[in-house]
Amino acid sequence: MNQICDSSRQFAAQLAATPRGARRARQLVVERLTAWGLPTDGPALVVAELAANAVTHGRVSGRGFQVELELGGGVLRIEVVDTRGDRVPCLRDAEGGAEAGRGLVLVAAIADRWGVDPGPAPRKTVWAELDVPGRLGHGDVGSHDPVVRDVTP
Repeated sequence: MNQICDSSRQFAAQLAATPRGARRARQLVVERLTAWGLPTDGPALVVAELAANAVTHGRVSGRGFQVELELGGGVLRIEVVDTRGDRVPCLRDAEGGAEAGRGLVLVAAIADRWGVDPGPAPRKTVWAELDVPGRLGHGDVGSHDPVVRDVTP
């Protein structure tokens, strides 16, 4: 299940909620950011973490997840939409030797802003915004500001 929508400032892909789908989300985002002439390391890590969370915690049998990018107003907005709106992620301290639980800590460290938008039911959108220096004033439209709670500490 790979459905892709692509334009000069927006990108979206519908993927299977599997580990392979999460890897593919990261690959597609790196390809798109490279085509846009943007750095890939930070955004790729954000997508990898959010997609892994969607596959691990937001999976519903038979339903995929969506990754979206929007570039505008000097901001790169990354969104990952899954079908478990009842499971809202939050920052937590991972225990010392734990192999999991650090993903959102990494997202918070890389992103300039991040949060969760509920719905429409049964979905939720986990988003992150990264300021992109030098992109303001190149015909980009303004970024859309979140209207729901910001879970950044």
